[in-house]
Amino acid sequence: MPARDATDVEIERVHARGYVELVEREVGQTDGARYLSTGDTVVDATSYRAARRAAGGAIAAVEAAVARRGAAFALVRPPGHHAEPDRGMGFCLFNNVAIAARAHQAAAGGARRVLIVDFDYHHGNGTEAVAGDGLSYVSTHAYPAYPGTGAGSYRRGDDIVLNVPLPVSGLSTEAFVALWERLLPLASRAVRPDLIVVSAGFDYVAGDAVGDLGVGVEAAAPVAAAIRRAAEEFCDGTAAYVLEGGYDVEALTRSIASIAATSDAPQAPDAVADPNALAPELRAHVQALLKDSQGGA
Repeated sequence: MPARDATDVEIERVHARGYVELVEREVGQTDGARYLSTGDTVVDATSYRAARRAAGGAIAAVEAAVARRGAAFALVRPPGHHAEPDRGMGFCLFNNVAIAARAHQAAAGGARRVLIVDFDYHHGNGTEAVAGDGLSYVSTHAYPAYPGTGAGSYRRGDDIVLNVPLPVSGLSTEAFVALWERLLPLASRAVRPDLIVVSAGFDYVAGDAVGDLGVGVEAAAPVAAAIRRAAEEFCDGTAAYVLEGGYDVEALTRSIASIAATSDAPQAPDAVADPNALAPELRAHVQALLKDSQGGA
């Protein structure tokens, strides 16, 4: 399904109209690179158009995933998960995954539960900021790396925010996979989503110039398998991936190819990682999330 520009109505389900106008105005006033006045996002004369198309590409990926009851991947830039309702941050202008999630809810009359899964190296502060009203969020991220948020987990009405801060020093590939193999069933049972949208950032991969958790590129396949199992159990297999970070082209290519192969395989592979690969403090954190979610679900 081809990408398209997101409309004003679609973007403004997530972002304040004044902020959208600010982005359009400031991008239109530059003939080179400059910082957006709301924060640390560099823009040039093409940024507004590119951001609209990225948000529309995320919507198209959700529509394709729903239509096929399977997976779809939006290869878009700029990324979006740092963009807050009235503020651009960290390369992000519009929050692509949140815009796509709200578009899905609007198309269904609002009565839809969406789980956003974020495995980017950085915390998606912008996505957490708009959680609620049927949108839940689960994230692993280096902490206290940029943007320095994502330390706690909580409920927002009937929805959940599950944050698992990871040491900036990194962790093993098996531990990263084991963590997601534990988190996905936990989050899915708590939310029972109609749709999973993935903030697919690959800057967690060892050697990435902007992130680097020391995790091997081979982690993408078993993490995608965990997402597929959750999607098949709760939402007819529907999962839409939207590119976030990741700044090594080879690692990006290999990771996305692994996700495509896993998503299109005749059957989702079983879990592969030993839960004991998690450090004791991470195991304790996940156990606490499990207890809290079951208690309030």
